[in-house]
Amino acid sequence: MIKVFCNQKEKDLKNFWGHIVFHPTNAIEDDWGKAYLDKIAEDGAAKTVRIYSMFEEIVTLDENGEMQFDFSKNDYRIDYLLSKGFDLMIVYAFIPPWLSAEQDDKLIKPRYKNVYFHKSYASDYSKWEEICRVYTQHLVDRYGEDTVAKWPIHCYNEPDLTAFFYQNAPSYVERAEEYCKLYDGFEAGVTSVSKKIRIGGCGLSEGPTHFEFLEHFLRYVKKTGKKFDFLSYHSYGTFYTQANAGLRPLNAYDSYPNTLTVKKIADMCGFKDIPFICDEWGGATDGYFGMDKCPMFEFRENELYSAYYAKLLTYYDESVIDQDLLMICLSGQHDLTEDLMGHRNFFSKSFYPKPIFNAHVLANKLGDEKLCHYVDLQEERVSIMPSRHTSDGHISALLCYADPAFAVNLPEKTFDTVFEGLDKEYKVTKYVIDKTHANCYTKFCELGRPQDASEEIKEEIRRAGALQAEDAGTVSPESNTLSLTMENNAVVLLELMPA
Repeated sequence: MIKVFCNQKEKDLKNFWGHIVFHPTNAIEDDWGKAYLDKIAEDGAAKTVRIYSMFEEIVTLDENGEMQFDFSKNDYRIDYLLSKGFDLMIVYAFIPPWLSAEQDDKLIKPRYKNVYFHKSYASDYSKWEEICRVYTQHLVDRYGEDTVAKWPIHCYNEPDLTAFFYQNAPSYVERAEEYCKLYDGFEAGVTSVSKKIRIGGCGLSEGPTHFEFLEHFLRYVKKTGKKFDFLSYHSYGTFYTQANAGLRPLNAYDSYPNTLTVKKIADMCGFKDIPFICDEWGGATDGYFGMDKCPMFEFRENELYSAYYAKLLTYYDESVIDQDLLMICLSGQHDLTEDLMGHRNFFSKSFYPKPIFNAHVLANKLGDEKLCHYVDLQEERVSIMPSRHTSDGHISALLCYADPAFAVNLPEKTFDTVFEGLDKEYKVTKYVIDKTHANCYTKFCELGRPQDASEEIKEEIRRAGALQAEDAGTVSPESNTLSLTMENNAVVLLELMPA
């Protein structure tokens, strides 16, 4: 039995879960990028979008060696996102090639559409500070200080990784110290324009020294008193090498212990109440790898990922961490040669909506108050997030029936969900994601995994992947129990609207 107490509020519910990293940033001006964002906005699958400032495009040198700024592409991207109703998170990155201290072709990293940056530290941090200042001033002038102050802004991306920052550093200590200089310039540049803007760092990966790097940085920030409004970090469930070796199989809990350790380090360094922003999460890293590299990455295409996500929300919601944002990383979405090949994205090459996309749509239908509830111990593999919308009083409950480690093929089962404390009759609408509902991958496999499908077949697969609203009857003070049958790895949203 599952009991929801509709007249008892447990706490205010902040939507930390419904946010994305849209990558690559410069796909926003592409037709496919806009189509993705249009659908995400239309269906309400995300509220906040993380992008890069892409200083490597914005700041160049004129013939006299003076900095010149071109904000045209940046403005187009931000204008487009705002026109769709998204909030933003901006990562100030990357170091322009001309500002790199190490002018070595081996340190050049190619990005989407032949945009390059150097995997080096800055040769002149006063210039880095000026870039941050001019860019921030441009944002404030164009969008207003109050608007920009709503956007968390952080310094750089994964500076603990040689793939992004100071590749030739002798040790993590030298790399961390260089990042502290980078943060100094960032903090000075932003705050010279506005003290209201929320800034933070350091967006670390899960590399071998990221905890030590984080400790070094936080102790420096505490000692120097730099403005530091949130702690950003990345957290992933597994890695393809570990998955292939059978060392770290899929488990919805596995990205959470990293967060707990980050919390311990923050507490130890004097940041006990700092808001947390996980500005990249995923069931696995390696967004550019598919099932050809790691067969387990099939989970990115099917109902396992939607169940993983629903389970993950309950872990974060019930923790002691002040989680501000949890942002799924969609990198790898531009590098598609085939349909449904195991990359981390919301849509396939043929624009089939995946179960993980549908799960984001459902989760973003939750309200702003969490309701008291409990689940019978015999139903331990069922999780629920019940909520109420204070705007109109309707109730939304997100349920998941899955083994968190996906190690057990659970039988179909019927659960009684009791809604105590109802004040009137409510009409119930049900949305389901499982193997046979809102699942384009099942239909794709049934049709023989067609890679060169006709438009008619593609449309059939898209329909199979779309969410469907089902009439689930009514509940009332006199008849308050709803019987709900769920398959293995099912995610269900119940919406109770006043009749």
